[in-house]
Amino acid sequence: MNSNKKAARIVGVLFILAAVSAIIGLLLYDPILNEPDYLIKGSERGNQVVLGAVMELILVVAAIGTATTMFPLLRKYNETIALWHLCFRFLEAIVITIGIISILSLLTLSREYVAAGFPDIAFYQASGTLLKATHDWTFLLGPNFLLGINTMMYSYIFYKTKLVPRFIPILGMTGATLVFICSFLVMFGLIEQLSIWGGLLALPVAANEMILAVWLLTKGFNESAIDSLTAKKDMD
Repeated sequence: MNSNKKAARIVGVLFILAAVSAIIGLLLYDPILNEPDYLIKGSERGNQVVLGAVMELILVVAAIGTATTMFPLLRKYNETIALWHLCFRFLEAIVITIGIISILSLLTLSREYVAAGFPDIAFYQASGTLLKATHDWTFLLGPNFLLGINTMMYSYIFYKTKLVPRFIPILGMTGATLVFICSFLVMFGLIEQLSIWGGLLALPVAANEMILAVWLLTKGFNESAIDSLTAKKDMD
């Protein structure tokens, strides 16, 4: 297996791993994010919440992995865009990590509330509301806004270079645009992120990642396009 095929398979696996871990993590957070008595439920199901945090940590590693693995190929076309993509992917990972910290801090708050024998709830609820809001904003800015920027950049290079069939980056750029729109609609309170509209607007970018992942695992990058990029880079 040559290095390009190996890189393609690594990227494909990481995209799938990122998607699966993100979904599982969100589901495992349910007791502490969505239950009315989350201060009690969070403590009772603390291990589940921690496992959700582990899933999101896997998401962080996978997101960084896709960027670092694709960087050598993307830079053959445009080193500036490739570097932007790498930096913004790291920024996306940082934002997601802040969200993880907010959830784990909320879990600590829940355990302290239960350990204290259910004292005056007002202070704990105020702190809990702040921590949940921190998670909600990072969930919007990381997996939506910054994801849109990253998807647009690598999809643009894929489209220009034909490293993968053009219908994939076209779907990627379309998905990136829609997830941008979704982010701003949520920011201004016009829709909820976890809603039918939020799901529909996010669906194309999710479909792009899965289709790209399957293509890279089965077909890999276009070798002739890579050779053309390499030759052009050597001439420069």
